[in-house]
Amino acid sequence: MNIKKLLSVTVSLAMCITVMTACSSDDSSSKAASSNTTSSVTDISSNDDSSKDDNENDQPQEMRDISSLELVKEMKTGWNLGNTLDATGNGTLGAETSWQPVQTTKELIDFISEGGFNVLRIPVSWDAHMDENYVVDAEWMARVKEIVDYGIDNGMFVILNTHHEEWYFPTEADKAQDIEQLTALWTQIAEEFKNYDEHLIFEGLNEPRLRGTASEWNGGNNEGRAVVREYAQAFYNTVRNSGGNNAKRHLMLTGYAASSNRNALKEVWLPENDDKVIVSVHAYLPYSFALDTKGTDQFEDANKGEIDSLFSTLDDYFISKNIPVIIGEYGSVNKSNTSERVECVTYYLEKAKSLGIPCLWWDNNAVVGNGENFGILNREFPQEWRFPEIIDAIMAVYED
Repeated sequence: MNIKKLLSVTVSLAMCITVMTACSSDDSSSKAASSNTTSSVTDISSNDDSSKDDNENDQPQEMRDISSLELVKEMKTGWNLGNTLDATGNGTLGAETSWQPVQTTKELIDFISEGGFNVLRIPVSWDAHMDENYVVDAEWMARVKEIVDYGIDNGMFVILNTHHEEWYFPTEADKAQDIEQLTALWTQIAEEFKNYDEHLIFEGLNEPRLRGTASEWNGGNNEGRAVVREYAQAFYNTVRNSGGNNAKRHLMLTGYAASSNRNALKEVWLPENDDKVIVSVHAYLPYSFALDTKGTDQFEDANKGEIDSLFSTLDDYFISKNIPVIIGEYGSVNKSNTSERVECVTYYLEKAKSLGIPCLWWDNNAVVGNGENFGILNREFPQEWRFPEIIDAIMAVYED
C-alpha cells in the first residue's frame, strides 16, 4: 500500500473507531434475488449507538487456545444469511433489502438457533460501502456488527467474510491493487472485532476467481490459483498482525473460487505451524440436481458418486492430515421435489459428518421463479420453515 493511502486509512479508521463502535454462470453465491418486494422493516438509523458502550461484545473476551480441529468438532450444521448483507445495493438498509425484502432481526437469528443450527455465516459485500481510500462506512460496519452479535448472543459460531468484492481479479497485473484494498479492508474488520472470542471466525474471501473468463469455474489456471494464494496470505498476515484476540482467531482460507476441483484444492494456501486455520470449500452436488435449474429433479444412485468423490478428495488433501474443512455453501434448489431433496441432504450430510466437516446451507430467501431457489426459511415474522421435512432431515443427522 502506498504511504498516502496507508495514512488515510489509518487516520480514517481511528475516526471510525471513535465515532462508532454468494455456482451459476454468474456467481454461485449471488443466487437469484427474490421477486417479492414487500417488506416489513425498521429503520436501523434509529438504533441508539450510545448503548454500544455497554455491549459485552465490545469488551475483551477470553479466547480459548484450542485448535481449529477442536473447534469444528463443536459445530453441528449451519445456515447462510444469503442475499442480504452481501447484496450490492447502496446505503445500509437499502443494500440489505435490495436482493430480498426482509431486514434481519434478532428474532430471525433466534429462530434459526432454536431450529438447531449452531453456525451462522454472514456474507458481506463491502465495496459499495468503502470510500476512495478504502475506508468502510461507519454505519455499515455498525450494522454488520449488530447482526454478528445476534448470532454470538445465541451462542452460535459466526463466520464473517468478504463476499461479492468485484474489485479483485486474480492476475499478476491486478494483484498489487487487489492486495492493497484487501489489506485495508481486513485491517478495519480485524480492529472492529478484535475483542470477540473463538465463536467469531473470519473468512478472507468468498469465491476469488477470474470472472467472465473460460477459467472462471473450472478450477482456474496457474496464474489465477497462484494469485489467490497471495490473497489468502495477505488476509492471514493482516489479521494475525492486528490486535486483541486476532493472534488466535480461527481463519478460513479459500482456494480458487472456493472450488472443490482438485487443481484448486491442492493449491489452497495454508501457513506453517498454525493450527487455527480452516479450509473453506463450496460444493453444490450433484450439480445437475442441486444447482442446475434446468437439470434433473431426481436424486439418483448414479449421482451419488459426485458426493462420494468430493468427500474422498477432502479426506485425501486435508482431513487425513488433521486440517479441518468447512463447506461454507451447499444445498439444492427447489424443483417441487421435497422428498428427493430430503434424500440428497441426508446422504450429503452423513458423508460430511463421518469426516467431521460442518456444512452450511445457502439460503438466499428465494423460493419461486426461474432462478436458484435455495430458500428454506420464511424470514417474515412469525418465521417458519418453508420445507420442514428438509430441516428435520438435517437435524436427524446430528441427533446422536
